[in-house]
Formats: sequence, structure tokens, C-alpha cells
Amino acid sequence: MRRSWAVFVLWAASAIFAFASGRELAYNLFYFITGVIVIALLWAWLNQRGLTVRRATRTHRSQVGKYFEETLELQNRSQWPKLWVEVHDFSDLPQHQVSRVVNSLGRTATSRWQVRTLARRRGRYTLGPITLSSGDPLGIFRFTRELPETSSLVITPLAVDLPGFSPPIGYLPGGESIHRRTPYVTSSVSGIRDYYPGDSLNRIHWASTARTGRLISKEFELDPLADVWIFLDMYEDAHAETPLQEEDEDMVLPWLTQRVPKAELPPSTVEYSVSIAASLAHHFLQADREVGFLSYARTREVVQPDRGERQLSRLQEILAVIQARGRLPIAEALAIDGASLARHTTLIVITPSVDPRWVTVLRSLRARGVHGVAVLLAARTFGPAPDWAPVLADVQASGLPAYVVQNGDDLAEALGRYASGVGPRANIMR
Repeated sequence: MRRSWAVFVLWAASAIFAFASGRELAYNLFYFITGVIVIALLWAWLNQRGLTVRRATRTHRSQVGKYFEETLELQNRSQWPKLWVEVHDFSDLPQHQVSRVVNSLGRTATSRWQVRTLARRRGRYTLGPITLSSGDPLGIFRFTRELPETSSLVITPLAVDLPGFSPPIGYLPGGESIHRRTPYVTSSVSGIRDYYPGDSLNRIHWASTARTGRLISKEFELDPLADVWIFLDMYEDAHAETPLQEEDEDMVLPWLTQRVPKAELPPSTVEYSVSIAASLAHHFLQADREVGFLSYARTREVVQPDRGERQLSRLQEILAVIQARGRLPIAEALAIDGASLARHTTLIVITPSVDPRWVTVLRSLRARGVHGVAVLLAARTFGPAPDWAPVLADVQASGLPAYVVQNGDDLAEALGRYASGVGPRANIMR
């Protein structure tokens, strides 16, 4: 900017000097500076012409702890070479370093680069817009053009394998058979029928096929009723966290040499709760269970029980953006929605709440045949919060299975063993 003003001041001074003196040398100087300014203006204008940017991603979904890859392509479709072009990206994905300066972009040439970003925070992010800036070699003029196109990226929460998570036998498999045909292949075979085009090979009953001489398929019915409901407590006043300093941000997810880095969660009961919910949903859906979800955040989020990849994607979409903005305590939420749960349903409550009323509600639901499982976040290990020991003792005295997760715990280990004590541990981020 200062250089531009200096050139124009020099141009004005040369004009005054030429008109005042009338000398040929003064006019030649004025014409020379004017020509430089015009050529610089034309050069800067042409540098903005014929530029296009294309950004391509393999998928618009990633997960905390995994890499998101994006390829950008800057193409010069004009016959005028570009001395330099500055690409500035306004994506809000943390540490997504797309912006760069492309030098010496020739006629009809293309510059391509790939960006790999470690997904650190769950959420919905916007990729773009992009601005293209360029100018003349002397730096007198600079033009900027905005490309407003944007796309969205969903970062789903961290989900870990839970090989050791197993509520007591009798909680999950109970219930009566539902005598209703289903397109799913289940362990309950209700009969056989003629083969229909499109039936998979694992539906064919080979013994009947050999006996009749034509293809015979098996008919299936739903497994015994054993829906799993995940209740996620998003009551704002129940959660606790320790705010991270800016210098600690890079410690949340270390940049390791493994192909998939080991992710660690920030010291927040919200992030731990969401990750636990995502892990449990993945665990049960992988086991072909029907999983439902309920939470009172800013609004009531409810997903009716279903199974399969589509259900997992639906739950991940919700968990990616859910925040602790609820104003309804978990005890009241359980009292309102627990009444509609069917017998033999398994209800998993994920909460940091130290209010003993929600334990009372779980006991009353058990009397109706709804089997409760408590996953208690030890809020005091995450930040200023009341002691969780009394409510854990209440859960254990009620005979309800309970798991305790503290700050810094490995989720697979914490959810692989029942709570055996109520003694707090050191609050250490590993």
C-alpha cells in the first residue's frame, strides 16, 4: 500500500513539474511514470482473469483422530501467464492449511496440491470460501476475487472398540419373539419359500433346493425383542471441564507416526460422554442390535431403534454437533420418556449428574421390566464439581450395573469393568 501511494505521489509530482516547467525531459518523465502505472494496472487485471479453483475430497465425513484429505487445483485457463497468485482459504476446520502462494503459473497450466489434516474436534465445518489475490510485479496494484462456493464437512466423535463391554446376561437377550417377516438375515428362521430374484446366497436353503430341484430361500423373523436405548445427559449444569490453554491444544491429539494416530479427548465430560455414546452405538450396531437414542440438548433429539449402517450414520450425525445446552435434568428426562419404553429394553444412561433422583427413576423402570445400566462420568476429575461417590454408591446399592469413567481413562478399559470402588484418582491427562 505504501509503495502504491509513493508511485502515485511521484506521478503527481512529475505532472506538476512537467506542466510548470514545460521542459521535454519533465514530460518524458511524466509519460514514463504514467506508462508504468498503466502497464502495472493491466498486468494486475490480467492476472485475475481465467483462474479457476477446484477442491476435491474423498468424502465429506471424517472422524476424530483420523486424517481428512483434500486436493486443490488452481488452473490458469487464459493465455496470460501468472507471475504469482495467492490462494487464501477461509475454512473453519482447525489447522486446515490450504492457503498458499502459487508462483509462475504458465499459460493453460495447472497447480495441484494435497492437504492432510488431522481431525481434532467433532462438529460440522465449512470448507471455503476462497479468495484469489494477485498483482503486478512492482506491487503497485493488487486485485482480490472471491470464490463463494462452500461445502460442509462433518467430523464424527471418537468411537473406540469395546470388546470388554458386556452388561449382565439376561439384560440384552430377553424378550418375546416378534413373528414378523424381515429383510434382514437373523438367527430366527420362520420358514422357507421359493427363490425370488435378488435373494442373496446366504438365504438359500440348500437341503430343500437339492430335494425339490429348484432354488428355495429361507424366511426370517426378528430376533427376540431386546432394543438398546442410549440416554445421553446434555443437561448444561451437570457437566464439567478444564479449559485448555492455547499451547495445550496440540497435546489433545498428538501427531504420531502411526497411520491412524491414537486420539485423546480433552478434559470435558461433554466430549467423553459423546465419545462413549458413539462407541456404544457402534458396539451394539456391529452386533446387529437395534439401537435407539435420546437426549435433551438445545432441542429434544430422539432416534427410534433401528439397526445397520444407516442407523449408525444417523447417530453419528447427531453426536457430531450435539452440545450440553439442555435445561432438563436427566431425572426428569428419564421420568418423561422412560414410561414409553417396552419391557426387556436395555437402557444405558450416560451422565455426570450427582443428583440421586435419576437412580430412583432407574429403579422404578426396572420394576416395569426395563433394565438400566449406568455409565457415570466422574465430573470432579474433569473440573470443579460435586463428589460423585454418593451417587455411585446409590447405583450399586440399587443393584444396577455401573461403569465409572474418569478424566484420562482409556474408554475401552473403563467400559470393560464394573465399578468396584468409589475412591477418586489423580486428575492426570495422559
